[in-house]
Amino acid sequence: MTEEELSTCIQRATRGAQDAHRELYQRFHGSVRRAALGYSALGPAEVEDVVQETFVRAFRELPRLQHPRAFGSWLVTIARHHAQALSRGAQVRGRAVEDLALELETTTPAHPPFLELERRVAVVRELIEALPEGPEKETVRLFYLEGELSAREIAERLGLGKSAVTMRLERFRARVKRELLARLLAAGVG
Repeated sequence: MTEEELSTCIQRATRGAQDAHRELYQRFHGSVRRAALGYSALGPAEVEDVVQETFVRAFRELPRLQHPRAFGSWLVTIARHHAQALSRGAQVRGRAVEDLALELETTTPAHPPFLELERRVAVVRELIEALPEGPEKETVRLFYLEGELSAREIAERLGLGKSAVTMRLERFRARVKRELLARLLAAGVG
């Protein structure tokens, strides 16, 4: 399209000739699309929005265009401005979504703390009940379920050395850790 043909087409489009709008669109939509594709934050639908919005704005503002030969670069400038605005919006939305997800992840536990504690206490109770009757079960029951006696006091009550009570409690703690880990793994957590 020569400069004179472009000028005539723009004049006709300014007066509302639809065939002139179509001709300008066909002639320049490739360069507008390439300008929009330069913004990596934009997806295909957003690139198409940039193309459409660029031509809508350009055709609306066509009477202001003083130099018809600048039409192509004017279109690309409109496209870049619109693409930048969309790209900035997409980046801000992306960061907001990431920030919200991180905030939820760090501030919202999977279960409220009191429920998590109750769940762990229930596991400990189950494990204590599952122990065979005997000195280990009695030691653990006194320490964890009654919860008021120290290891030394339990040793005195059962007629044992403190080290024997401590060893029984350590064995039980190891059993609780293994059981909790097994339950977490079975539930797909971790």
